[in-house]
Amino acid sequence: MQCAPPPPKSNTNLLRNRAQAAPEGATLAEVFSPCASDGAAISFALAHIQVGDKPLLWVQDRVSRLESGAPYLPGLPAGLHVITVEVSKASDLLWTMEEGLRCPDLCGVLGEVWGDPPTLDFTASKRLALRAEAHNVPAWLIRRGAHANLSAARLRWRVSSLPAQADPFDRHAPGSPLWQADLFRARFRTPGEWVVSHDGEKLHFDHGVNRDIPAVAQAIM
Repeated sequence: MQCAPPPPKSNTNLLRNRAQAAPEGATLAEVFSPCASDGAAISFALAHIQVGDKPLLWVQDRVSRLESGAPYLPGLPAGLHVITVEVSKASDLLWTMEEGLRCPDLCGVLGEVWGDPPTLDFTASKRLALRAEAHNVPAWLIRRGAHANLSAARLRWRVSSLPAQADPFDRHAPGSPLWQADLFRARFRTPGEWVVSHDGEKLHFDHGVNRDIPAVAQAIM
């Protein structure tokens, strides 16, 4: 795995210019859940990961690991390779995510952080967003037991589970998952609410109130 060398601390303008030139899909997105134990936030984020030869860096802080458990590898998308890291503090999680976002040989970086740690301020989130955009590596930050405080995340979601679709072959078994997704803040995009499904290959957004979703869907894929 080849990682980009860390840029000079004084070269912030260069990093910002590279971020502005990056595709819109490679950025920082935050996902909140009304229920901290709901697995919808994780599954929604993983559904956006482009599975290929590149691994996913998955970082958890200690409380997230205790409350939600370690990643269940057999339940992840087929073919997805994962590098798991457990840290004790939010500051370590942010540092690990930022270092991972320097590596173009990752398909993405996913972090789980619990609550509202003081170290996760606007500056810290902006560093993650700029790093993701500069190196074209998507970043997903799962916020459990947290409030939607000030953040530089380009996309901010509230996601919760809905009853699964019916299984076409067994009416007693759950089918494809459904999520209620509220994009409550987005940069250069129109917020909205959708029922989101995943057919095993791609995401589908549907809602009777706001069907004008192609720009949003393109921004997050």
